Amino acid sequence: MIIRLFCAAGISTSILVKKMRDAARDTGREAEIMSYPVIELEKMADGADVILLGPQVGFHQKRAREYCEPKGIAVGVISSEDYGHGNGLNVLEYAFELKEKMQQG
Repeated sequence: MIIRLFCAAGISTSILVKKMRDAARDTGREAEIMSYPVIELEKMADGADVILLGPQVGFHQKRAREYCEPKGIAVGVISSEDYGHGNGLNVLEYAFELKEKMQQG
């Protein structure tokens, strides 16, 4: 699964990306996880399965959904708690849940 995280500058999610990669490895899940600045959303979303927005850019959710959901890309906002604590496992599970919901229609 391809997961793209977006935040204000693409930097604040780097710790979370590492923790998500570790969680994927530890749970045996296949996931390619990268982070980008939210201004690059339309440029970098194509080809992803799930787009996750950091809570500080959650107000971009409507725009992200309008662009991504017609292409079958699930969109969600990471909870402030999981983001702040860097809970990579919770965020990874959230991404997989979003993808499953998108596939179910």
